[in-house]
Amino acid sequence: MTEKETRVRLDKWLWAARFFKTRGLAAEEISRGRVSINGQPAKASREPKPGELVAFRQGTVPRVVKVLALSSARGPAPQAQLLYEETAESLSHRAKLADLRRQGTEPAQTIELGRPTKRDRRQLADWQRWSASAESLDRD
Repeated sequence: MTEKETRVRLDKWLWAARFFKTRGLAAEEISRGRVSINGQPAKASREPKPGELVAFRQGTVPRVVKVLALSSARGPAPQAQLLYEETAESLSHRAKLADLRRQGTEPAQTIELGRPTKRDRRQLADWQRWSASAESLDRD
């Protein structure tokens, strides 16, 4: 490998290894401080080296992978899997989370964030009106 091929930005490597759909998403996660290399917060311009541990969150699942090779080109999935190796702890943690998801949904994740919209408030008012009218019928 030449010197040019061995130098790859972290955001480009995460994209090439198919952890993020776009390089922009990878750079955004890095800028938010959600990606670290060997326990240290990383910048998008950081160049990972083989043997380093990269910790990040893919969706809601935390992952820790060991860099095995560098690539700046996004290829097919089997080729991307040769760029890294996931740690045993990370694999077991992902398996536990998958098992919990299979058992049932987390109530906190079903709640939509934010204030109710005007449409939501109208639906709530309709439900309250209907439930109130049903109670008045029971009293008669």
